[in-house]
Amino acid sequence: MTTPSTSATTAATSGEAGSVLAEQDALQLALAAEHAAVWGYGTVGAALAEGTRAEVVLAQQAHRDLRDRVAELLRAAGVDPVASSAAYALPFPVLSAVDAAALAVTLEDGTTVAWVYVLDQAAARDTRELAVTSASAAEVRAVSWRAQAGRTPVTSATPGLGG
Repeated sequence: MTTPSTSATTAATSGEAGSVLAEQDALQLALAAEHAAVWGYGTVGAALAEGTRAEVVLAQQAHRDLRDRVAELLRAAGVDPVASSAAYALPFPVLSAVDAAALAVTLEDGTTVAWVYVLDQAAARDTRELAVTSASAAEVRAVSWRAQAGRTPVTSATPGLGG
């Protein structure tokens, strides 16, 4: 899925890393990735059998809660949060439970990249803590989805850094 988070490391920011402006720009990218994850989990759930959707519900709620938290942080800073798109392009057809798990991996990897970028750009300790917590939670969810998608290894030595 092409999300704003995939271009996070190449995005031009309004400020130098560690500045309030850079932090806000990075949070906007993370918010966009969270919007995409919330939307994408609807597709993941639709491809799974009815009795196997509990993990999807939990993941979607986690992303929804995080999306709302980031939007509120931005509003509190006087910044208009980036809006969700009406729809997102899927990176591949989702025709099976394995495809659904692979899409969930893509969603979690996308948010992890975005949160690692927030960590790099953050000015405030609270923002760095949020970034670490959020990236870690996404990687934990991704491990389960990688296993369900038949991917190996199921863990990443450097989540969000491509390694």
